Amino acid sequence: MGSQDEYTDGTGRRALLGAAMFGAGGAVLGLSGTARAAGAGSAGHGGGLKSLPVPTVIGHRGASGYRPEHTFGSYQLALDLGADIVEAGDLVPTRDGHLVCRHEPEIGGTTNVADHPEFAGRRTTKVLDGVSTTGWFTEDFTLAELKTLRAIERIPANRPHNTLYNGRWSIPTFEEVLKWQDEQTRKRGKQVWIYPETKHPTYFRGLGLGLEERVAKLLHKHGKDKRNSPVILQSFEPTSIQRLNELVDNPLVVLLSAANTRPWDFVETGDPRTVADLITPKGLREIAGYAQGIGPTLDLVITKKADGSLDKETTLVADAHKVGLILHPYTMRNENPFLPAEYRRGPDADAYGDAFGAFKRYFATGIDGVFTDNADTGVLARADFVNG
Repeated sequence: MGSQDEYTDGTGRRALLGAAMFGAGGAVLGLSGTARAAGAGSAGHGGGLKSLPVPTVIGHRGASGYRPEHTFGSYQLALDLGADIVEAGDLVPTRDGHLVCRHEPEIGGTTNVADHPEFAGRRTTKVLDGVSTTGWFTEDFTLAELKTLRAIERIPANRPHNTLYNGRWSIPTFEEVLKWQDEQTRKRGKQVWIYPETKHPTYFRGLGLGLEERVAKLLHKHGKDKRNSPVILQSFEPTSIQRLNELVDNPLVVLLSAANTRPWDFVETGDPRTVADLITPKGLREIAGYAQGIGPTLDLVITKKADGSLDKETTLVADAHKVGLILHPYTMRNENPFLPAEYRRGPDADAYGDAFGAFKRYFATGIDGVFTDNADTGVLARADFVNG
């Protein structure tokens, strides 16, 4: 990218402008979803976000529709199934300050820690972002102790087939992921992208285990803290992204939960704003001052009726694109309970619904990509959408 594709924001950090960032997308030109996606699958040149196909298929915690999440088995399969980016991983710290990949610091539901009698005394109740949570927490274990555990399926009722792989993989560290990324890039002859998230950063900073500095240190060590580095960083806490904005030059994304919720860092600092405030034109302009994208829940893109079916498309995609932000909403899953009501098929909780129909509907809004537990379904759905 040349200098014409950049400007310096108020913090002195470069931000990306418009079409240069979207590559095949052209969202800032106001093209239709089909026209925007016409270049999908043919990556641009020059690296960085613009090299990614649009809409981008992001393997949510790997290929967690088929393997226990945040394992190398899940990450590897996501690449095999065609994911453009792998969400490796959700980053939480150990007691001795290492970053590991778990969806939450509480690991009772994603590891076999309950089967380890030597750790029975570690089970405890903590208040995590205002919610009383009982279980085993990564910050109470050393890395060596966590490495004695094995990963298990988090939602066995919906994914009984995934339990076949319980116990097969250990908990990855972020440093292991960065090395794996390089190995996979070499083996596949194609740049592998990852999309790590800082989890509960305010909570961990209060414990003396600040996440952002640890993330930045590892990215710097591995030469992956640049504007065009194949590592996108995300967080539900805007102040965590602002902190990362001062430490690294990676693409940054603010995650957005339900409209009536407040980011936990806002709760802690007394900021009264909700997600609804952040997705106004004013709120999005502010985000664009320190981040390159947003990761909204899908319900912020198309609202739902009381019965769980899709209702109205919001202006979020257009409003975000207007200020140069990309959108990577979450999460598309194939199973009935996770689909809008009109795309469910039959009564079984683990049966697949019409996921292709749902993907098509969301792609048509003009989103730049989507997190999915089923990367292969996403890749096929994108091909349908682009060629349809």
